Amino acid sequence: MKKRIFSSTLTFIVLMGIVSLLSDMTHEGARSIYGPFLYLSGASATVIGFISGLGEFIGNSLILLTGWIADKTKKYWLMTIIGYTINLLAIPALALVPENGWMLACSLILVERIGRAIRKPSKSTMVSFASKELGAGKTFAILEFMDQIGAFLGPFLLFFVLLFKGENSDFNTYRLIFVLLGIPAILTLIVLFIAKKKFPNPSNFEPDTKIKNTIRIENSFVFYLIAISFFAFGFIDFPLISLHISKLSIISNDVLPLLYALAMIVDAFAALFFGWIFDKYGIKVLILSTILSSTFAIFVFSFSSIGFIILGIMMWGIGMGAQESILKSTVAMIIPKENRSVGFGVFEMVFGLAWFAGSWLLGYLYDVNILLMISISVTVQLLSIPFYFMVIKTNISV
Repeated sequence: MKKRIFSSTLTFIVLMGIVSLLSDMTHEGARSIYGPFLYLSGASATVIGFISGLGEFIGNSLILLTGWIADKTKKYWLMTIIGYTINLLAIPALALVPENGWMLACSLILVERIGRAIRKPSKSTMVSFASKELGAGKTFAILEFMDQIGAFLGPFLLFFVLLFKGENSDFNTYRLIFVLLGIPAILTLIVLFIAKKKFPNPSNFEPDTKIKNTIRIENSFVFYLIAISFFAFGFIDFPLISLHISKLSIISNDVLPLLYALAMIVDAFAALFFGWIFDKYGIKVLILSTILSSTFAIFVFSFSSIGFIILGIMMWGIGMGAQESILKSTVAMIIPKENRSVGFGVFEMVFGLAWFAGSWLLGYLYDVNILLMISISVTVQLLSIPFYFMVIKTNISV
């Protein structure tokens, strides 16, 4: 019986991993060209940094509301499907953006983030139910690994589209790419409906607790929110990185998706590695990943050598791998089942607010003082480490 439950749990996790793989082909493929696409449509570096951060802030702020709705209604599948539909179909709609239409492009990027806000807490909660059998670290690591394989394939395939663009302008080629990204978007929704039909009640994977459905804020969770705020504030988003590399003119813009693909494949294996050891060592793993990734801005923005930039991008990928796997694993361990969608909502909202503030400031500093931008990025990320230690001290389960 236990073997059958484990097999069923693993099947559910793999199906949701395929959903993540296909959806990331869509939105991470798009994300790899957001920077130069917005620039070609008339946006400045400050606007690109602002929109990158605002998208995360709006999406992550709404997650608190959508997480609360999910916990109240238990309609996890409905909210996941609605969110994915909005999240994914906004991307092929970018093909409709005309020249100098940066405001429309920015609006669609924000719509895509809103769709993410609707589906993310419900999806994360359903996966967390299954994680109790396999282990939170391993579960979210498998999901993130498949997620980032998709994030690798999307930009990698875009590279070939750009390679054979012929006489088309970069702007028109980018619009064609957004149309092509609609294919994995549709496949995502198909697999999602298959998973829903096979597993209509994922909450059955985890036994109910006797805790009443009220929100409790543990001290360890407060320290954790402070830690991830510092991490998110200092973590520069990839659109600014791709814009910087594009301005250096050391490689063709056609190769930019390959650099993002490299970051995603590093992200995938980093998530798998850190997720596996998380189940054994807990949040100490986040301290290690933060130390490894925190200095990526030095290599990306201080040097014009492609070798140093690639090293920095790989370190950025390590940070992303930790962010998308073991950060969520910690939430699943701290927050009880009945309040977990709200817990994920609070986590995502705080993370998004810090990401927004950091992206806006760092995007502005890129235009006026790159050295100061680098210093703030590195220092603020390292400030998260003392608070990770406080989480360990106040919650022995992590």
